[in-house]
Amino acid sequence: MELRNLKAFVEVVRLGGFSKAARALFSTQSTVSKAVGQLEEEFGEALLERLSTGARATVAGELVYARAVAMLAEGEHLLAELSDLRGLISGRLRLGLPIFGSARLFAPLFAEYRSRYPGVEIELMEQGSARLEEALVAGEVELAVSLLPIAEAFSWQPVRDDPMVAVLAADHPLRDRHSLRLSELATDPFILFEQGFALNPRIEHACSLRGFTPRAAARSGQVDFIIALVAAGLGVALLPRILTEGRDLAPLGVVLLDETDLRWRAALLWRKGARLSPAARAWLALAREKLPQGGGGREEGK
Repeated sequence: MELRNLKAFVEVVRLGGFSKAARALFSTQSTVSKAVGQLEEEFGEALLERLSTGARATVAGELVYARAVAMLAEGEHLLAELSDLRGLISGRLRLGLPIFGSARLFAPLFAEYRSRYPGVEIELMEQGSARLEEALVAGEVELAVSLLPIAEAFSWQPVRDDPMVAVLAADHPLRDRHSLRLSELATDPFILFEQGFALNPRIEHACSLRGFTPRAAARSGQVDFIIALVAAGLGVALLPRILTEGRDLAPLGVVLLDETDLRWRAALLWRKGARLSPAARAWLALAREKLPQGGGGREEGK
């Protein structure tokens, strides 16, 4: 079994087709197809369903994909650790970041990381936190950002602890308040996030504890659009304060949500017990240095 064949197969599954995989690998479609064919012959199983619109993994293919991702990651780790012995961190940092808050939090870190470790290739996945946790379990990324509370399957270190704010329309009766309680919004329609965003269940749970279910007027994964929907009078939105800092939202109201159990507590996660690459350990160390939030965490990267 050759690693380059596994790499070709992984890219076909990840990107959903041979032509896209070929472009990502700087190869030809026929070469990628041949590599996958060799794997199928070796395993004696069809690994892909060839579709008119691309390709997808069969049941056997899903099993091979999961193993192949882990094997390729281990190969990268081995090369990176050998470089680390020579005092040079290299390899690839596979990092999952949420759509919300990443630009403000992590853009300065990327610049610093690049200057310290120019030999590391950075590969980003930007999704909602729920999807990022799935990618972490599947081995598609090595580190990911999600929200507390953290499942027992992961180790973590804190990144940011931010209060939530209510974004209110210009004519909302509470828009001039300094702070408010969640229960005061019980009768308002809410602009919620799309499925896959970890804030949704946190908000819904907090509302449930206060005896109501938030009535969704609309959902979106874009902060600017959520704010525009509030301005249009469709409802109220609850956002981490970091997403409203530096924005001129007048004449909308931005009111602190005075609830200790509903905050934006972000953390860097990795699979519990995983042997992290030198590139990942360097990112965790930089985050601890530049984003000191306190509050501990659960287990250090190995």
